[in-house]
Amino acid sequence: MAHRLPPLGSLRAFEAAARLLSFKAAAEELFLTPSAVSRSIQVLEDWLGTPVFLRGNRSIALTEAGAAYAMGVRAALDDLAEATAAVPGQGRPATLRISAAPTFTRKWLMLRLGRFRAEHPGISLSLDASHRQVDILRDGIDLAFRMGTGPWPEVESLHLVAESLVPVCTPALAARIRRAPDLAATTLLQVAGIATDWDWWFAASGLEPPAGHAVMRFDTIQLALDAALQEMGVALGRRPLVDDELEAGRLVEVLGPALPAGSAYWLLWLATSERRVEIRAFLNWIRLELAAEAAVRAPAA
Repeated sequence: MAHRLPPLGSLRAFEAAARLLSFKAAAEELFLTPSAVSRSIQVLEDWLGTPVFLRGNRSIALTEAGAAYAMGVRAALDDLAEATAAVPGQGRPATLRISAAPTFTRKWLMLRLGRFRAEHPGISLSLDASHRQVDILRDGIDLAFRMGTGPWPEVESLHLVAESLVPVCTPALAARIRRAPDLAATTLLQVAGIATDWDWWFAASGLEPPAGHAVMRFDTIQLALDAALQEMGVALGRRPLVDDELEAGRLVEVLGPALPAGSAYWLLWLATSERRVEIRAFLNWIRLELAAEAAVRAPAA
């Protein structure tokens, strides 16, 4: 049966523009000019006989018909990509585009990704570990690791590990900190984006913040931990991200124990992407990793 289909190029332009809600961003992704993307969308609208975008002065939005069509087009293109990848001799390797915060990448993800690569050498990885949090719905990311409490609307999610907070510093500095007022003689190391963590920890611990303490602020958790390792002050360690330093004895807990933060680390992905073999492979692998780690932590019967 012959299929009545619009031009494939217009569908690719439409899918990218619908996902990114920007002709310019779609053009950059497809290595086209914005005007070429706009013309492709116009060709598609003429072919369909209805508009798929509402065009403003500086923005675009999907029409109701466009939003419904975008879901079908995205699923069809995913099916086409999966069928193409399954053709024997198809030489282009599958690539997973992963987003994760820099400290989580270094302290948790990189310790495990080597095992995935060993089990799936044919799957390439593209890792975005920038401080900028990308949008999995808009930025073409396959898998996103996020810290938070959920829920995560419009995406599937997998709970990885809960988070707890505890002050940490070098053993030498810890010898001078026996109670909360001792913190007044040192420096509290803060992370700019989560500077209220210290307030939360003092309140949850039932302790009064020391008066007159000095503060240093950093862009990332890793920089705060690096400063703690240099004995520049006390950082609020986020377990599990600080676990390796604690296990090695380079940092120690003070005024502990660690308190559950109520937040956790999650893996997010789009339900439609589970059609892809490489996505299913990663999800199956990480579930097995989590199960193995839980078995190691479980007390012996």
